[in-house]
Amino acid sequence: MVLRRSCQRLLSAASGTGRHRTDRLIQSSRPGRDLCPEPHRAAEQGRTMMAEEELESDRLQNLLESDDKDEECLTSTNQYPKEAVRIRQNSTRSSRSSDSSRSSRKSFKLDVRLEEDVTKSVRGKNGTFVNPWSTWKMPTYRNAVKWALTEKNNSNIPSSKEELDRELPVIEPYFVQHPELTGKTKNGIRITWLGHASVMVEMDDLVFLTDPIFSQRASPFNFAGPKRFRGPPCAIDQLPKIDAVVISHTHYDHLDYNTVLGLNARFGTELRWFVPLGLLNWMQSCGCENVIELDWWEQNCVPGHDEVTFVFTPCQHWCKRTPFDDNKVLWGSWSVLGPSNRFYFAGDTAYCAAFEQIGKRFGPFDVAAIPIGAYEPRYGLRFQNNVEHA
Repeated sequence: MVLRRSCQRLLSAASGTGRHRTDRLIQSSRPGRDLCPEPHRAAEQGRTMMAEEELESDRLQNLLESDDKDEECLTSTNQYPKEAVRIRQNSTRSSRSSDSSRSSRKSFKLDVRLEEDVTKSVRGKNGTFVNPWSTWKMPTYRNAVKWALTEKNNSNIPSSKEELDRELPVIEPYFVQHPELTGKTKNGIRITWLGHASVMVEMDDLVFLTDPIFSQRASPFNFAGPKRFRGPPCAIDQLPKIDAVVISHTHYDHLDYNTVLGLNARFGTELRWFVPLGLLNWMQSCGCENVIELDWWEQNCVPGHDEVTFVFTPCQHWCKRTPFDDNKVLWGSWSVLGPSNRFYFAGDTAYCAAFEQIGKRFGPFDVAAIPIGAYEPRYGLRFQNNVEHA
């Protein structure tokens, strides 16, 4: 490369002619050698020149090494590790620790040419994550109580099973009867809605799930908590081979303990989990080993499918599973970029500046899964997507 050869010539000059010239100047200024009319001034000038040339030499050497790395990256046929499985360890490690969390993630940062004006994840003074946008305000218990006591049910969900079956039928997915057709989309993309925020995506020879939940309740308990109106259209053991799962955040309607156990029992380490920063320990406690934990704008892939990139992108939301873990785990959306198709999964969010950044870098998308289900009353949920925002 031209830059490479130029650096080598400059390095030779800095380490050769310039260095000897400075050495001679310093030698001539040593005490007892009256070779310079102002020895002390010459010595000072010589040391300054040598320091400047050594600094320039070091700078050029770093530039050359950087050029070597860039050339290596440009000529590499695979920018991802062949295997990035994080084996569960017996040692206790906190996901809040920056060093330990980052060491667990085999990932690559966003191209530096695109990194200059993106919104990075932010932690507050207590170490928990915060939304960096002025459009966000945390929901309050006062609004929750007001909603429970004063708002009527406007969902219009039928009360009888017969009417439910007629108005909201549960349709068996095609793959239950014809699993051999799974993944055969040629250059297209196929989306199967499995209820709530769960979809099965088939694109570019890859099959993955978003926020899967196969339980009847979005709750830490099997006997209490919000119950779904319609059951899932299939069971975990009826799923085809799944290559990956993406998790957007930790709320119970997006991260279900029993579903994680079931998928891990079915697919084991062949299933790759892409999760937000801070969730690795929880996933490992469920027995999952093939887990990739990412920060906003970090990316990774499924081994054997290096041409499809999973990028964890920002969104405006929050995380909570217990009274004591507010926002200890990051939340986000997912941009899945393949050679033929691009898919976007928003998780839970409202519109914010991050979407312009995502669209600028990764759009246009062929298909996007965007939430529009929980947006009223607006005094309590105005920071969530409504239909207009979506």
